Amino acid sequence: MEERELPVGWETFKIADLAEKVGSGATPRGGQSAYKPEGTPLIRSTNIVFFGFKLDGLAFIDDDQADALASAEVHANDVLLNITGASIGRVTIAPEWASGARVNQHVCIIRALPCIEPKYLSSYLSSPEIQSLIFDKNYGVTRQALTKQQILDLEVPVSPINEQRRIAAKLDATLAAVDACRQRLDGVADLLKRFRQAVLAAATSGELTREWREGRGICDSWDEQPLGNLLSDIRYGTAQKCTYEICGKPVLRIPNILEGSISLEDLKYADFDQKEIDKLAIRSGDLLVIRSNGSLDLVGRTALATDAHEGLLFAGYLIRLRPRQQVVFPGYLLLVLLSPGTRRCIELAARSTSGVNNINSKFLSGLQLGLPALEEQDEIIRCAQHLFTLADQLEARLHAARKVVDRLTPALLAKAFRGELVPQDPGDEPASVLLERIRAARQAEAGAGKPSRRGRPKAAANPAPVDRNAAPAPSEPLPPDLLTQLLRECGALSERALLAVSELEPERFEQQLFRELEKGTAREVQANGQVLLEAVG
Repeated sequence: MEERELPVGWETFKIADLAEKVGSGATPRGGQSAYKPEGTPLIRSTNIVFFGFKLDGLAFIDDDQADALASAEVHANDVLLNITGASIGRVTIAPEWASGARVNQHVCIIRALPCIEPKYLSSYLSSPEIQSLIFDKNYGVTRQALTKQQILDLEVPVSPINEQRRIAAKLDATLAAVDACRQRLDGVADLLKRFRQAVLAAATSGELTREWREGRGICDSWDEQPLGNLLSDIRYGTAQKCTYEICGKPVLRIPNILEGSISLEDLKYADFDQKEIDKLAIRSGDLLVIRSNGSLDLVGRTALATDAHEGLLFAGYLIRLRPRQQVVFPGYLLLVLLSPGTRRCIELAARSTSGVNNINSKFLSGLQLGLPALEEQDEIIRCAQHLFTLADQLEARLHAARKVVDRLTPALLAKAFRGELVPQDPGDEPASVLLERIRAARQAEAGAGKPSRRGRPKAAANPAPVDRNAAPAPSEPLPPDLLTQLLRECGALSERALLAVSELEPERFEQQLFRELEKGTAREVQANGQVLLEAVG
């Protein structure tokens, strides 16, 4: 790793110098057959996600298997790092409930010394610098696997412990805000999807052009027609085998059929005689419908051919509809086939328990649809295209916003480990001094045969709520503004983040918080939809 200038009080250490334990587990004897409905949790690489934990797929093993994996026991706040496979490098903190769990051979436990805040270490391992290093061929990860020695040799820029806590708390708050922003953007995507569906429903029910009709004194009623009456031809595609070798005629397949349009990427080719070409060649205004697929969502997907697709052929899993344009415009027919009502009919008809969902030409020909006059069809197409263009513009802005948000997390992490995320305090004890003192204390502790501080159970991260209106239980006195001072250092924090920074037992923390809120030196505020605590004045 490249040497770089560190902020005052920071030092670079290898994980070997910072960890009590570095090691992984193993697959229980019997493999997946050893997994039980309940028992000791077995944490696997699928459970590890950046800054979180995925409970889906969590396995359990019995007591005998757990005893065999005693060396892979998890403690709360252990750093868990994926060391093999496609998810290599994903890292998180073990939650409180995971204390006593085991890990398999794909997950490494890194148990930090007291001079290292676990969230600080986990965040650094999540940073662009380490993630890039893990995938750097020069680092030796050629088989998508990290060795124990490679992990021990990873270098970490270590700040003073108080600054580590400030950095961890600030990252908690800022990354929570980034996640909230990402969720809001996901909500916008859902709104755009519902908007498009609403436009299709209005277009094919007459609501979209109601005012247009009223302004012209046109009757509201539409003719009901089966789709087959509006087509000059309905035809299945070729069953001839196609290849990527560019020879003969290009053939459109299922991957080329998008929602409403045709993609010319990923084309295949085949040789055809002139009779087949005349029969299967596409014209502008034709519609192609997917008739068969294992995915129900794909069956019935429809695309409209334009001048760019003239002369292309189409494969057997597609049906070509050729509208009689003197009675129905292809653009209007496309709106009908994409509409929510038609979609429900297709899914009911296509649904199968055999694994392959199908519709056929007979079903399509029998679909009933409302048919306005050509003049109104033209107005419907114009209005719908205008609304879809607005939605497309919003979606483009949404994609741009998502790219910005996706860059925020790595940017924040990089900033944190340059010492630029939180203010530095010249009074903080340098990391090197603290580390030497910890080493000396642990050597003395080992010589006296005392248990490791890190081996003692930690307090729950989610304490039961305490009634702040009740008188607090007596306890040893603490500085009257302990939590307020932490809030001044770190900025506004959630109650959970403040608990972590304070290092108090949960009950004592609640008592202290009660006193400082009553005294008025700290207060609760609403920010980004959550309750935070901040210092007053």
